[in-house]
Amino acid sequence: MKPRMHYRYSHLFLLVIVMIFLASCGTIRSTESTRVLDTGIASWYGPDFHGKLTANGETYDMDDLTAAHRSLPFNTVVKVTNLENGQSVTVRINDRGPYVGNRIIDLSRKAAEEIDMKNAGTAEVRMELVEEGDRPVTRASATSTERFTVQLASYNNRSDAEAASNEIRGSRVEAVQFGDRTVYRVYYGRYRSESNARRARRDLSRHGHEGFVKQIEL
Repeated sequence: MKPRMHYRYSHLFLLVIVMIFLASCGTIRSTESTRVLDTGIASWYGPDFHGKLTANGETYDMDDLTAAHRSLPFNTVVKVTNLENGQSVTVRINDRGPYVGNRIIDLSRKAAEEIDMKNAGTAEVRMELVEEGDRPVTRASATSTERFTVQLASYNNRSDAEAASNEIRGSRVEAVQFGDRTVYRVYYGRYRSESNARRARRDLSRHGHEGFVKQIEL
């Protein structure tokens, strides 16, 4: 009898350990999949922008579950919870904004309806990461920090890019990866506002250096 009892208790002990391990693994995965990115004021945008191009080149549809954020990588999926009523919606980032006050995200009309903030116009929300998009989400890209630069040129090899950069004081070369392909871009300056970057672009143009303003990929 004693050997059987010992085997039974050992079996139960191992079963408990396995159950605790599986439960803890599930908790970790759940926490990672709903990492809080930010809290603040959300707004929504609709008819005036419906049918126009978004910042990532799509056609804005106010009846899709999408949103605009100042710096999160495109195609990042976030869960937005209205802290005033507890309702939540999952949206995909495909546009830039909002650019009014201290708002942290601009929802499509459909998304605003899902969390019952369409009539109010704004709401206090919590934003959580569900799925990363085109690039990993960093602390800088999650907190609506914006930086702009002037892109002057793009080359397939570093030596050409550095030769061009050497002719423009204050410029720099950065490697950009596209799948298994690397290109080398010449950038000029880092600016906290798009207007300052545009002013720098005009100054460069007067000296014969053409380029365009782009948001720095944080």
